[in-house]
Amino acid sequence: MALTPAVTELCENPNDVFFDVCKLLLSYADNILRDPYVEKYRKIHIGSPTFSSKLLPFSGAVECLFEMGFEESDTHLVFSKSASLEQLKVIRESIAAQRDQRLDAGQQVHLLAEAPAESPPSSNQAVSSLPVQPSSQVGSKNFSGTLQSNFQHVLLYENPELQQKARSCIPHKQLLYAAKQKLKLAQQAETECKLGEEDFLVLELLRWFKHDFFSWVDCLPCNNCGGSTQNSGSLTPTIDDLRWGAQRVENHYCQGCQLCTRFPRYNNPEQLLKTRRGRCGEWANCFTLCCRALCLEARYIWDSTDHVWTEVYSVSQRRWLHCDPCENICDKPLLYEVGWGKKLSYILAFSRDQVVDVTWRYSCKHPEVLSRRTNVQETWLLHTIIGLNALRQQSLGVDRKLELAERLLVELVEFISPKIPKQGELGGRTSGSLGWRQARGETGDADSETIKQVYIARIEGSSVGQISWKFDFGPAKLSVKSVSIRTSSQTFSLGEVSWLLQSGMIITEFSGDGSMQSFQCLNSSSEFTVTAQLRGGEGNASWQHAQLFRQSLRDTEESPFEIIIHLENT
Repeated sequence: MALTPAVTELCENPNDVFFDVCKLLLSYADNILRDPYVEKYRKIHIGSPTFSSKLLPFSGAVECLFEMGFEESDTHLVFSKSASLEQLKVIRESIAAQRDQRLDAGQQVHLLAEAPAESPPSSNQAVSSLPVQPSSQVGSKNFSGTLQSNFQHVLLYENPELQQKARSCIPHKQLLYAAKQKLKLAQQAETECKLGEEDFLVLELLRWFKHDFFSWVDCLPCNNCGGSTQNSGSLTPTIDDLRWGAQRVENHYCQGCQLCTRFPRYNNPEQLLKTRRGRCGEWANCFTLCCRALCLEARYIWDSTDHVWTEVYSVSQRRWLHCDPCENICDKPLLYEVGWGKKLSYILAFSRDQVVDVTWRYSCKHPEVLSRRTNVQETWLLHTIIGLNALRQQSLGVDRKLELAERLLVELVEFISPKIPKQGELGGRTSGSLGWRQARGETGDADSETIKQVYIARIEGSSVGQISWKFDFGPAKLSVKSVSIRTSSQTFSLGEVSWLLQSGMIITEFSGDGSMQSFQCLNSSSEFTVTAQLRGGEGNASWQHAQLFRQSLRDTEESPFEIIIHLENT
């Protein structure tokens, strides 16, 4: 990306001046990015010795502050509440890149400079001062950038004004009412329901976000004719794009009109509340903000194999729940490895208080995952995360630090516990076009180790389905003395299956729990009918939420449907 005029002017200074000014500018930027809502970090006193002697006299120094978003106000330069943190980050990274380039070129420079007078001692420790991995400096540098960028970004979710904007978009009362009703039903069905009201609120929020609020984008329709387009590379981001964190802009080209439709990949959740569209990056970004707006403890999850989602802390269950808004799925962490066939390596959780390596929650194949973790040394990653957490938590109270430590201990035990895939973790990806999913290898059928499941469900889009088996022994002059039936059915998300045995006018309902059940009272009838009725479910996939005979293709030892009939002469 081309340098801005201010950064270009800054680079014209001699090396000794350049490095001293860079240190101050990066310190100002890092203070804000680390604690964006601390007032003292957003103001620079123009009359201070540091400003007047170490910034003001040199080319591009003050201009860089203006490009970051500072504005002049009487005796101070002020980073206003309406200023863009994304723009600040862009200028900060540009300055850091120019500094690193000079260092990499072999410049031997003494980088000792006085810290800003108005900054407390702790602010002298820039977020970028992390341990370097000797054996792979490039790898650790790139990984360090990812850690810092995500750790700084999640602070946006803590902006009270932004949270209020998100709340204004969420039908909170309706979602909360639905959550309370479903909690009540769960408590009636279970004597010891371990779920709380917040757990059901998370489920309602996921459903609303997926079906009513956000939309998926493969390619945008043409702005001119409304026809289909194709992704044809990238376009240069505008200043407004950069303001909202869109450093990448896709060119969706219409072959009919031969015109392009711009698709900026916004990274600022405030803008996403307006556009309400994107792919997994935009979905997880905006959904995490919505969770925080409802006072749910949430963190942003980054996966090095190109996917992101959210985790929400369940107070009632005392654990973190995996939540993927793109799929409208909760607490199915093995979905990506087992269902999608992903080859996982690094998965990191970012919240306002800490970074956690949560890779092991999402895998039941730990040795394989460990063999793929070659980007950085494990000791480097561990020490880097510890350093970041210590820096972020230095202003927290003792009770909060203890709470975070206890939660982490519970997570570590969970990570090393054996994991077996469960229902909902066995299928491929559903978000995005089939071609896009196939290109990413996430349809679930590309991995030979994936457990394939088969079952009978009603027709897609239908509200009720029914299937019957009728037995008639009248032509053979035989009657039914007794019948034993074993069948199986499974339900998800309010789906229902009813099993009925009818002989003449007598209808008997029985369970599809896989057990063998015997029936004697058929009145020596010569015929009977077994019927399964399927109904209920939620969302676009409701037709799949009531299933008959679900089993793995590998499971060939036992049939899920068996009828034994004892006959006698009429």
